[in-house]
Amino acid sequence: MDVEALAARLRDRDVTVAPAVLNLVESRAPRDQAAIAALLAAVAPAALGHEAPAHVVGVTGPPGAGKSTLLSALLRGWRERGRSVAVLAVDPSSKRSGGALLGDRARIAFDPADRDVFIRSMAAGERLGGLAPATRAAAHALAAAFDVVVIETVGVGQSETEIAEVADTVAVVVQPGSGDALQFIKSGIMEIPDVLIVTKADLGQVAVRARRDLHAALRSLGARDTAVVAVSSLPPVDGIDRLLDALDAHRAGSDVAARRLAARRQHALADFAEEHGARGLRAVGGRRAAEKWLAAQQAGLDVPSLTRLLEARAASADG
Repeated sequence: MDVEALAARLRDRDVTVAPAVLNLVESRAPRDQAAIAALLAAVAPAALGHEAPAHVVGVTGPPGAGKSTLLSALLRGWRERGRSVAVLAVDPSSKRSGGALLGDRARIAFDPADRDVFIRSMAAGERLGGLAPATRAAAHALAAAFDVVVIETVGVGQSETEIAEVADTVAVVVQPGSGDALQFIKSGIMEIPDVLIVTKADLGQVAVRARRDLHAALRSLGARDTAVVAVSSLPPVDGIDRLLDALDAHRAGSDVAARRLAARRQHALADFAEEHGARGLRAVGGRRAAEKWLAAQQAGLDVPSLTRLLEARAASADG
């Protein structure tokens, strides 16, 4: 299928095109890079005339916190509310194949016959706990067709900060009795989540204590607006509707367009710096000058387009 056809189906909210889109954006073949850039440009705000409609939700937390079970329950809740959902489960990469190692989609319960649900495990690449460019591209493209796009990562390394730059709403999962709350406070992660989720609420007092600790940490940071929701994802399921409402409330109260615009410009600069290094940054007058220049560009351009503009500016300066 050609890129124009893929883009047209995404703009028409045809969710069945998701597998073909992911097959393209995950390709590392040099011949496909121009096609990927063209697809992203075709579903960028500049082409759509508005931001992509999906609610992009980032879900992160340490291994064993119950993210997969939680996502199974959230998926059911979103579908009951009539929303189409794409889940990008970012796993550590296999050193041998380069592909996703854990295969997280196998642990998320869903109806394989439901055409409004799409789940794909994606490799983190060489970025430990971070987001590979293919994940960002996939979220950007699928946000044009789906109602909800979830990016789920293992909470290690760069994942917390990077997911905060991609998602409209970041949910951090905390397992009661694990010491996660204390570790989050020490590491500064408490400044990142828009919603905090205490899983395994059926454990009783230990879950109540975890929720109390998180509230105390948020008060110390002055982050009183961050919701803390306790859920039990196993039967009898409890708290999922409250969590869905908290996620919706955060997005409704956010300036999504401004958040996404800032993220696109930061990602373009990061991609440019990674590719061209210190010499490239010097050619555009340094990081601050590059940021100022990017801020003057058209608001709706996608990351690859902004990156190419930076490269053109650097080449012009060198010449």
